[in-house]
Amino acid sequence: MTHIQFIQSQITASPKSIENTLNLLKEDCTIPFISRYRKDQTGNLDEVVIEQIAKLAKQYDDIVKRKDSVLKAIEEQGQLTADLKAKIENSFDLQEIEDLYLPYKKKKKTRADVARENGLEPLAKIIMAQNADDIEFIASKYLNAQVTNEDEALQGARDIIAEWINENIYIRKNLRRMFQRKAVVSTSVVKKKQEEEEAQKFKQYFDWAEPISKAPSHRLLAMLRAEAEGFVKLNVAIENEEALEFIENNTIKNNRETADQLRLAIKDSYKRLLEPAIANETLQEAKAKADAKAIEVFAGNLSQLLLAPPLGEKRILAIDPGYRSGCKVVCLDEKGDLLYNETIYPHQPQNETAMAMKKIKSMVNAYNIEAISIGNGTASRETEFFIKKIAFDKPVQVFVVSEAGASVYSASKIARDEFPNYDVTVRGSVSIGRRLSDPLAELVKIDPKSIGVGQYQHDVDQTKLKEELDTVVVRCVNSVGININTASKSLLSYVSGIGEKMAENIVAFRSENGPFDDRKQLKKVPRLGDKAFQQAAAFIRIKDGKNPLDNSAVHPEAYPIVEKMAKDLGLKTAELIGNKEKIGLIQPERYLTAEVGILGIKDIVKELEKPGLDPRKAAKVFEFDANVKSIKDVRSGMILPGIVNNITAFGCFVDIGIKESGLVHISQLKEGFVSDVNEVVKMHQHVQVKVVEVDEERKRIQLTMIF
Repeated sequence: MTHIQFIQSQITASPKSIENTLNLLKEDCTIPFISRYRKDQTGNLDEVVIEQIAKLAKQYDDIVKRKDSVLKAIEEQGQLTADLKAKIENSFDLQEIEDLYLPYKKKKKTRADVARENGLEPLAKIIMAQNADDIEFIASKYLNAQVTNEDEALQGARDIIAEWINENIYIRKNLRRMFQRKAVVSTSVVKKKQEEEEAQKFKQYFDWAEPISKAPSHRLLAMLRAEAEGFVKLNVAIENEEALEFIENNTIKNNRETADQLRLAIKDSYKRLLEPAIANETLQEAKAKADAKAIEVFAGNLSQLLLAPPLGEKRILAIDPGYRSGCKVVCLDEKGDLLYNETIYPHQPQNETAMAMKKIKSMVNAYNIEAISIGNGTASRETEFFIKKIAFDKPVQVFVVSEAGASVYSASKIARDEFPNYDVTVRGSVSIGRRLSDPLAELVKIDPKSIGVGQYQHDVDQTKLKEELDTVVVRCVNSVGININTASKSLLSYVSGIGEKMAENIVAFRSENGPFDDRKQLKKVPRLGDKAFQQAAAFIRIKDGKNPLDNSAVHPEAYPIVEKMAKDLGLKTAELIGNKEKIGLIQPERYLTAEVGILGIKDIVKELEKPGLDPRKAAKVFEFDANVKSIKDVRSGMILPGIVNNITAFGCFVDIGIKESGLVHISQLKEGFVSDVNEVVKMHQHVQVKVVEVDEERKRIQLTMIF
């Protein structure tokens, strides 16, 4: 099986599209570049499919490497037969390859190894042949200094048979299927820990059982966390009788005296070898699926969060609210640069409300503030009410933004490098302001895991989680494009073809030479060669540069095409951009080249209509219920406005303007069955919810969207 055949067996794409995509990846083309600027070669495959092709290509290579390693190991033992070699070479199932390798795998000395050393393998073969009687008499012929009686001889023979049964590929494969279909995952509480306060959040799993194939990802991960923290014991099993009957039916040929010995060997093999191994495999397989689901949910949430509506280049006053320690206030210019910072004390215990109002009003006037950004943590609602009481001299929009991850950013090296002379409180406030102006540009500075929009993110495979989240960030950054003259090193590092070191070089070049006014200047950046330029150029934007196309998603390699289009219409390039009437006259088929096909030309025409259009919507002010300031104000039956701030596999959490978010269970999203929460709601969606239940003690609020 070739790379292409292997990939095609798992995704829907033509062999030609897969081949061209693999060739582009081998040429070090990035996924954003391939999906956007090589559509004609890939057959218009989107980023998700191209990512799958890249992953499957790696998976194929990993399988080939493992096969080579297994073949070499068996050959070194002198055990590689032509039949075994063919089976391994023809298999692309890693589990099957491992099963074929199992009898030859180096392992600790087993009971079967000891029995072989004691000369009992011929006896085991006689029993397995099942054509002998008076087995005790036969066993007596194998007594020696190590084997002193017939029972010991038969036990040793059974140990060898148990290992043979364990290594039988047919038996293992069918038992796996049995476990996959019928295994039950169950938990039992660890008695000495069940009264601990931390254990109470896992109370549901003190005595729980369900088919593992039907256990939702969040529930399985919760059980595994409960086990990891020592509160429960977890077990995966099927009905022993069914498994034993299957093995007996495929092992025992007749009812001669050897049958009793085989039954004992089968029971031992299943209990000691097969059941623990296959139960563990089944659990790990279920865990991998649960991880994949949790990572998928986290990635979806992160994507929506990164592409949240930006306010744009406005002068912003940002507040990190607090009580005793006060509210940290910063003023930022249109580019997010810090102009001024101050601490005010409008709340208890100081209650310097009048003075704080005067200071805020003064700052708004002095720094020409257009919007106020308030973090949604402690004292957020009180601060919002306080701000809205101020009679400003001009209209000022007031926003409440998520401050998740702001504290992580404020203590990071990135923040220290940006603001070496300010403490963490000032840096955190700056982040709250910047994430209103441009959430994407600010959130890329924070480890995605710290943003808090997933479920069980610390329990899943951390390598796979990081890979997926990095992919999401790259996809989002390149779908929006970045202003090269204002982008931070963190943001630049996610641009197609650039990376961390090149981003550093770009920032240094910009500091030394001033703003870029032409995409071609990128080539002057140290170590940024032709390949990097090809991959990156179209994802950067230069406002008011020499060439108007530099502020669009048109790739520099297509500039001559656009210039020809403009010339044919009797226009200059700048006059064509945004001129819908003239653009409507363009006949795409006239401009095909060896490099750019019909799909590429159509993309160019579409981009010319709205060059550099930000795919994100504009930020909107949201009003929470003014009467709800804390969980004490929330009552069953209330209908409240809210914002979706987290999505999980079992429902969504809604910010209703207080510290505690409420849960809308998946069954309460709408009438009828819902298979995917994202079918109904998205991150940051404004919704109306009804309060079903309030548990003040546990700080839990149950909501519904069905009313």
